[in-house]
Amino acid sequence: MIGRLQRFFFICFFLLAATGVLAQKKNARYVEYINKYSDLAVEQMKLHKIPASITLAQGLLESGAGRSELARKSNNHFGIKCGSSWRGRSVRHDDDARNECFRAYRNPRDSYEDHSEFLKRGARYAFLFKLEITDYKGWAKGLKKAGYATDPSYANRLITIIEDYDLYKYDRKGIYSKRKLSKEPWLMNPHQVYIANGLIYVIARSGDTFQNLGKEFDIRWKRLVDYNDLQRDYTLMPGDIIYLKSKNKKALKQYTVHIVKDGESMHSISQKYGIRLKNLYKMNRKDGDYIPEVGDRLRLR
Repeated sequence: MIGRLQRFFFICFFLLAATGVLAQKKNARYVEYINKYSDLAVEQMKLHKIPASITLAQGLLESGAGRSELARKSNNHFGIKCGSSWRGRSVRHDDDARNECFRAYRNPRDSYEDHSEFLKRGARYAFLFKLEITDYKGWAKGLKKAGYATDPSYANRLITIIEDYDLYKYDRKGIYSKRKLSKEPWLMNPHQVYIANGLIYVIARSGDTFQNLGKEFDIRWKRLVDYNDLQRDYTLMPGDIIYLKSKNKKALKQYTVHIVKDGESMHSISQKYGIRLKNLYKMNRKDGDYIPEVGDRLRLR
């Protein structure tokens, strides 16, 4: 079975074009914020079981990378309003309505700690703590579903920030995988190979790694990472589309425009249509800081 899969792959290998993938430019303010607060986010993850990637992405988004008035003057990095139970310091700030009450903290650490407690105390967020600590997509969509923010693109924005700035890597700090794999899982249960968008790909399963996929299809695992516009420390999630060759510069002729849906990011759209991420940004005249919103129209070719 493996021999036939490998022969199939090598036939496709010579039919499909290959080029490298360039990393997207990073926002310096975002990078500065991540460097400053990542340890604090990891600390909160270990104490409260909230993914560090989610905490950092929310902090970046809600505080404008620490530059918002609430963050600068009141150390409020998560836009948490007073609520009836709040007994601490407060400030007034225009948001959904004028002159709303927001919590104020002595320092950013207090803000991070209160954010964790806010989620743990809220009954509507309880279902999130049943998710795996590495399931940042589930957390992002769950926060939006539970009503953390009114922005319909909130989950999409968090996912984009996490993927663009590799925040998922912090979720694995101090977390040890309990998955038990057989010695040669790819020999016992090989992946089915699919073709779409003129490309060959597989669907990631629980426990998959780039190293194991590389062994199964006789491809250097680092190339698999590059083909899929990911980072080398990215943890594969069940259901991820993994292309076995470099993606196309544009989508097939029948796909000209994509309307952004809830939970989608530039990366997930590029995977759906088999387009190189850098080309998707380029044809839409967007830079690496662009976060697609629900209803946005994106050119695919």
